[in-house]
Amino acid sequence: MEIKFTGENITKLNEVINRYPNKQAALLSALWLAQEQYGWISQGAMKYIGDFLEIPYEHVYGVVQFYTMYNKKPVGKFHMQVCTNVSCMLRGAYEIVKFISSELNIKPGETTPDGKFTLSEAECLGSCGTAPMMQVNNYYEENLDKNKITKLISELSK
Repeated sequence: MEIKFTGENITKLNEVINRYPNKQAALLSALWLAQEQYGWISQGAMKYIGDFLEIPYEHVYGVVQFYTMYNKKPVGKFHMQVCTNVSCMLRGAYEIVKFISSELNIKPGETTPDGKFTLSEAECLGSCGTAPMMQVNNYYEENLDKNKITKLISELSK
């Protein structure tokens, strides 16, 4: 599969590039655009972005590996990232992970056979006051309990 930004994403990326003194400063934005377009950051996407921004592949790879916001493999339509850092852990995050695993019949790091859900554990997502919480794609679900999760899974399954 050939990796190439859509015309719209090239325009967006060029707008970002024009805000900075050099192309390299647009790397995080370029990676985010690739993830939005393809759902994850493949090796091909990293090479394409490196060429586009005139950055060595190894640098792009290092950035992708460092930031947890970039998916390093395909994920389901709904990526459920449960925070398991201190506040969430103390308020039952691991029980939430076990419950979601049981409900979806997958383990953390796996995707349901229909490609609808991926479950992951995440480091701090910065919503400690509303623990336990998770990020579903780009929005937060907070103050989680089994009833709230059951309702959410049911709504997303429609």
